[in-house]
Amino acid sequence: MAVRQINVERFSVISTKQSGDVVSSIEGQVGHPDIRKSLGEVSSAIDEDELKRTVVAAAGPTNLLEFARFDQGEVLRKETGETGPQMLRLLIGIPLTMRKMTKHVHDARSYAPVTILIDERTDGVHISYDRMTSFLAPYGESAATEVARELDATVENVLTKAATGAAL
Repeated sequence: MAVRQINVERFSVISTKQSGDVVSSIEGQVGHPDIRKSLGEVSSAIDEDELKRTVVAAAGPTNLLEFARFDQGEVLRKETGETGPQMLRLLIGIPLTMRKMTKHVHDARSYAPVTILIDERTDGVHISYDRMTSFLAPYGESAATEVARELDATVENVLTKAATGAAL
């Protein structure tokens, strides 16, 4: 049995915008395909070109797409009412990026798609992301780390733009 310790770096930005505005900004930057249909098309792609066309067609302007969302604040609002905090977890990514990383580090599949947390608190809306480079660092694979750096930069740019209106 093997155990690997992974130290995770969390990128966080706090926004003074309303939670709904932050979410809308992120939604505008990522694709929102019918995920079952899209994943079916990925599975049935007969070659590399068809796979790329399928993925690119589903992705948003940042080449990211949303796989799932979980309204984690919903459970809290059952107690506090509709005025309770907004908490949302988004799973985003792009299959082509995941594939590039897993060619070198098979465990990268454990971390992709990535999670974005949007958490409304008294001091603002916290938007967080655990950096893919930190997940892959213990594996020492430079090719996978370079792909992860590009992914981190893209995601962090999306979050910064959502929080402030300005890109990195």
